[in-house]
Amino acid sequence: MASMTVPARVHLITLGVTDLARSIAFYEGLGWRQSPFSVEGDVAFFLTHGTVLALWGRDKLAADAGLPDAGDPSAFGGMAFAINLESESDVDRVLAEATAAGGTILKPAAPTFYGGYGGYFADPDGYPWETAYNPGIPFAADGSLDLPR
Repeated sequence: MASMTVPARVHLITLGVTDLARSIAFYEGLGWRQSPFSVEGDVAFFLTHGTVLALWGRDKLAADAGLPDAGDPSAFGGMAFAINLESESDVDRVLAEATAAGGTILKPAAPTFYGGYGGYFADPDGYPWETAYNPGIPFAADGSLDLPR
């Protein structure tokens, strides 16, 4: 039997949200651009660098995946998203902008164990976003992370 390989790529991340309009306003408040592919009142797609962020009703996402909805969006879901930035001042700026857009600071920016600088904010549904400057991970010319392959 031939071995199969799952492609190592992530095209879309869908967040189950409790209030679609509030979540759209938050991500637009970060300056993110919603795709015209979005369906008003049902699902929103935001174009990011290399991945699409989708916002969909939490109950609909749970049902689609065949999972029960735990109902507590503030509970830690075992994952976090990260935005790597070019400097410590960028980390501070992004945390301030996330707060201004309606987010909540989970962990103020501070030096990290790996020699960088970072903090966390939560979106209106409690999804944690790390903002970090890591001097050990360079950026490629296109803005993606230039990790060793």
